[in-house]
Amino acid sequence: MIGSAAGPVRCYRCMTGVKFFTYAGRGGTIAGNPAAQQPIECKVVTHMRQTHLLKGIAAIACLTMTVTGCAGGSSGGAGTSTPPTVGSSAGASSAPPASSAPSGSGVASSGPGSSAPPSSGPVVGSSVASGKACAGSIGFMGPITGGAAAIGGEQLHFAQLAVDTFNVQNKSTYSIVQGDTQLDPGQASTVAQQFVSNNAILGVVGPAGSQEVDAIGPVYNAAHLAFVSASATATELTAGKYPTFFRTIPNDAVQGPTDATFIHQKLNAKNVVIVQEKTSYGQGLAASVGSALKSQGVAVTVVQVSKTQPDYSAVVTKVADDTDVVFATFQIAANTQVLATQLKQQGKKAVVFGSDGSFSADFKTPGAYVSSFAPDVKSIPSAVAVVKAYTAKYGDFATTYGPPTYVATQTILQAAQRACQAGSPDRAAVLAQVKKTKITDSILGGTLKFTPNGDVAGAKFYVFKIGASGKPQLAQ
Repeated sequence: MIGSAAGPVRCYRCMTGVKFFTYAGRGGTIAGNPAAQQPIECKVVTHMRQTHLLKGIAAIACLTMTVTGCAGGSSGGAGTSTPPTVGSSAGASSAPPASSAPSGSGVASSGPGSSAPPSSGPVVGSSVASGKACAGSIGFMGPITGGAAAIGGEQLHFAQLAVDTFNVQNKSTYSIVQGDTQLDPGQASTVAQQFVSNNAILGVVGPAGSQEVDAIGPVYNAAHLAFVSASATATELTAGKYPTFFRTIPNDAVQGPTDATFIHQKLNAKNVVIVQEKTSYGQGLAASVGSALKSQGVAVTVVQVSKTQPDYSAVVTKVADDTDVVFATFQIAANTQVLATQLKQQGKKAVVFGSDGSFSADFKTPGAYVSSFAPDVKSIPSAVAVVKAYTAKYGDFATTYGPPTYVATQTILQAAQRACQAGSPDRAAVLAQVKKTKITDSILGGTLKFTPNGDVAGAKFYVFKIGASGKPQLAQ
């Protein structure tokens, strides 16, 4: 019982499965609990005296919500009412820079060409059964803010472009739900739980980091939710423990030998220092590169550093004067730039070679090298239209992280569309269709399809040399 100036207020209840709804109308307001993940109480709060008419209105309202809204029509991104991290529409040219997004739950909704959040109602509409356009949500996990925001921003924009393009070509209404992880496993776990709770999400693009995949793999596996990363390269991720995980780029079992052979044969290195970041990505890659170098007769010294270490002057002192190459396994390109600067300041002559995590405009030391899991798509004929559309909408892009994200988003969209047209629009069906992916004339070049363990068949790494302008140029 709630008191008011107009008299006593009574609440009439109905049980629903809605996460959050507000219905304002004459005689009262119906509200739900935004945090609940199970059936909750819908309340009718009125400032009128109890009458039979009021009871009728409440009953009709509850019935309406049960039939329509309570089916899951929440406007929340992933079952949360926390302010979104990025409030722009998917692909909207007026979207603010990712770094300007306020912090919150890390989840935001964006619809195709509209600022309205996507519906979390039916998982997807079957064009076969209902005659309606196929629809649903695609979760996006990436470092939208934080130290890797330059990478995450490009990944997000390429994902948005893929959704917008697919919707136009297929007359569908898929949309993106954004989840900001900042390359942090803890934050990725929070976003993953929210995505699983959002029944509209059919599949996930991301996350960006290998350590994040380790954190969320069991969650998505239990939910039969397919997730496709465009940048997580740790080899063991596709060893079988995460059967719903896929990636559109090669793994470190390919990167290690590629980089090691280039270092030995092209740079004629005999002594190499590997700076190993203490992450699952850094440890796995350091082992792969180190093993390949040793097999070619190269002397290897490994120096471990913390992921949050702000200064590398102590590391530089461990680099002997006869060191030919310093190989860095950082996931933040700015850290590799700091290392290169401090090596120069201490008079070290070693060439700096950054792994794929360093492929960003933040690493710009002329004469240095950097590895990449994707080519420069600007020179690939099948990517011309996509590159033109991207630059027209978002401007130029500086990394190789975006195009594989476009392909990862295509993978989920095509799988969802096939499941929808077959009349089985659920996560299990989408997962089954992802395994059958075959994208001909991919913007990455050639045909993309997955091996039984979720890796890309025939993928390879590339090596770039940073020129005098600070921009990478293909070296191999």
